[in-house]
Amino acid sequence: MKIIFLKDVKNQGKKGEIKEVKDGYAKFLIKAGQAVQETKGSLKHLETENEKRKQEDQKLTEEAQKLKKEIEKEKISFTVKTGEQDKVFGSVSVKQIKEKLEKYKLDKKQIILKTPLASLGFHEVEIDLYKDIKAVIKVELKK
Repeated sequence: MKIIFLKDVKNQGKKGEIKEVKDGYAKFLIKAGQAVQETKGSLKHLETENEKRKQEDQKLTEEAQKLKKEIEKEKISFTVKTGEQDKVFGSVSVKQIKEKLEKYKLDKKQIILKTPLASLGFHEVEIDLYKDIKAVIKVELKK
């Protein structure tokens, strides 16, 4: 029996995928609400869902591109305490960077620090906005 997956099913199929499975398993998936039988109506519904998802994805991509341009104009600076030979005490955290970029309403999981910001000077910090769209901002640590 051919079915359309409504949800991701581990090792079987992803949401929106059409697959041929054994009748008993198909009935189990349909009863569990994880799939529907393939019919003209269900195919039409799948097409409209895919179109909505594609439009939503395009809208989010455009918004992320605009946000990237705005964020990349930002330059953030932190005044840090230093010891001998200008060695920084501690480091600047993701939370501190997030607070400086509060107007953009970013989640701290989006801010990617490859290495701790623990030395004076300029550092580049990557911000993951959406799928493959990443912004890079300059963060300055000064005494």
